[in-house]
Formats: sequence, structure tokens, C-alpha cells
Amino acid sequence: MTVFAVEYTYSETTTGLRDEHRSDHRAWLARLVDEGTVLESGPYPDGSGALLIFRADDADALATILTQDPFSDVDAIAGTRVTEWKPLFGPLAP
Repeated sequence: MTVFAVEYTYSETTTGLRDEHRSDHRAWLARLVDEGTVLESGPYPDGSGALLIFRADDADALATILTQDPFSDVDAIAGTRVTEWKPLFGPLAP
């Protein structure tokens, strides 16, 4: 399994959409945490986006997972940056 850092960028114009769908988004994340797919996640305090750490077979599998995010369904994410990440130290390191 590969670890990926996923960075969401939010726009002020979609704040209402995120507020409306936040509970569904968080339920989706909680399910993925329970499955071991999401290792960490959380928004930036300034509201500009969020950082999510995923475990997936490969980039294609991750792309499929990300399309299932309720925020994605309603175009509440302005941008997504996906980077393969190799933790060396800390609780996520092998």
C-alpha cells in the first residue's frame, strides 16, 4: 500500500456548499478511517483547505476513492493536489 498526502483547496464561494454537506463528508471520512484508508485528516484553521493522508493501492485507486467524497459530488473543492508520501519517522512510518 502507498501513502498519499491529499491537499484540498477551498474557495470562499463554496463555503455554503461545504457547510451544507459537511456531515456527509465527515461520515465518509469516518468510514474510511474505520477501514484504514484514511490515516489522518483535518481542515486548515484559516478555512483555505484541508490535508488528508490516505493509504491506497496506487494513484488510480486513490482517484476513485476521492470521487466518492460528498464534497466532490457538489463541486465544493476548488483544487486537489495529490502527492505520494513516504513517512520515515513517527506513527505512520513502517
